[in-house]
Amino acid sequence: MDVKIVATRSCSHRQGLQHELSELGIPHEVLFVEEHTDMVVKYSIRHSPNLLVNDEVVFRGQPTPLELQKFFSMS
Repeated sequence: MDVKIVATRSCSHRQGLQHELSELGIPHEVLFVEEHTDMVVKYSIRHSPNLLVNDEVVFRGQPTPLELQKFFSMS
C-alpha cells in the first residue's frame, strides 16, 4: 500500500496526521505541494492536508482518528 500525505509546508494538521498514521503502523511519505506542484493539478488539491492511497485521494482535509482506523482496517 502506497500512502502519501500531500500538504503545504505551513499546514497545521500535517503533523497530527503523520502521528495518527504512525500510531496505526501505516508507513507513509510526505510530499509538500511547494515542491510537487504537479500534484496540485493532478489531484485537484485546494486544501491541506490530503491523504493519497495508491494514487487516489481518500481524504481531503484532516480525517479523524476513527475515520483513519476504519479506512485502514478495511484496506
